[in-house]
Amino acid sequence: MNVTPPLASVGADPKAASFAALRAHYDAAVLPLWTGPGWNAAMQLPYEALSGTDQQPLPVARYRAMACARQLYVFSQCGDADGAAHAARLFASLRGRFADGEASGFFYSIDAQGQPLDTTKDLYTHAFVVFACAAYFKRSGSAQARALVEGTTRLIEQRFATGNGLYHAALTQDFSPVAGPLQQNPVMHLTEAYLAAYEATGERFYAQRLAGIAAAVLAAFVDPATGCIAELPLGTDSAGNRIEPGHQFEWFSLLASAPALFEGTGLRQALARAFDFALQHGVDTSTMGVAAALHMDGSPRDPIQRIWAQTEFARALAVRADSVALAHLQAWLNAFPARFLHAGGWHD
Repeated sequence: MNVTPPLASVGADPKAASFAALRAHYDAAVLPLWTGPGWNAAMQLPYEALSGTDQQPLPVARYRAMACARQLYVFSQCGDADGAAHAARLFASLRGRFADGEASGFFYSIDAQGQPLDTTKDLYTHAFVVFACAAYFKRSGSAQARALVEGTTRLIEQRFATGNGLYHAALTQDFSPVAGPLQQNPVMHLTEAYLAAYEATGERFYAQRLAGIAAAVLAAFVDPATGCIAELPLGTDSAGNRIEPGHQFEWFSLLASAPALFEGTGLRQALARAFDFALQHGVDTSTMGVAAALHMDGSPRDPIQRIWAQTEFARALAVRADSVALAHLQAWLNAFPARFLHAGGWHD
């Protein structure tokens, strides 16, 4: 997900054939799951998860606003009428099911009957609302979608902003702070959301705020020794802090998608070093698999390999596009399908 890399321009025929096979699997095996067994027509919501054995919905414990928003983004990218129609259904459900009409903003989740479950106001969720609705506005021209982008942005800036260029990760339903350190991950997704909003609306506010976010992230989260963005602010107990290689690759791609917006912030230069550090310490080059987490010194912390980190690695390689990156990308293309895909979908 997120910003699409220039895959069509990154190499010769073997890569093009691999890209075509991946896209065919996505179109033929993955997307139909989310308009078929993954769609609860009665609730007009996507199920949270499907069984890996028979692709049927797992028992419903909750529906999350962010899952609805993620699918809204995906189906806003589909070029056919069916994709556009499904995006419209998802947009209606995001507004109708998850909006908090009393306190404003969006609930984190609702229960199986559609009642508020987790009423936390979560920055990650609100960032995905902006991201998805910006994509939907760009696709459909919906005035309601643009209004939701702008209204949610105002709420984020008024309620979540900390005053030092960063944002609270979570607030209570009435927007009181929740105890705990700041986190880089929701700020990263807010960066992604504001990039999408700027592209869709052209509003200069987003460009200005993106530069401010980059400077604040550099000051609070970037390890000067490695250039890596830590999950928690520097100075947080080292036993609780960590580096996630997938997030280094994700940040790298986001900033590379709009270099002029981040010129002079210092974060792009740091992320060039973070890319190299994550590649050296976080990638098993025998399989091109990306580990979940490293200690701050680069030693292994969590060796689990999840599919999102693998795809962020591929995107970053395609964006970097030098000879070394393209060689690694070919190796990734050779290894990834057999390791993470199957006829019925994918392994997490």
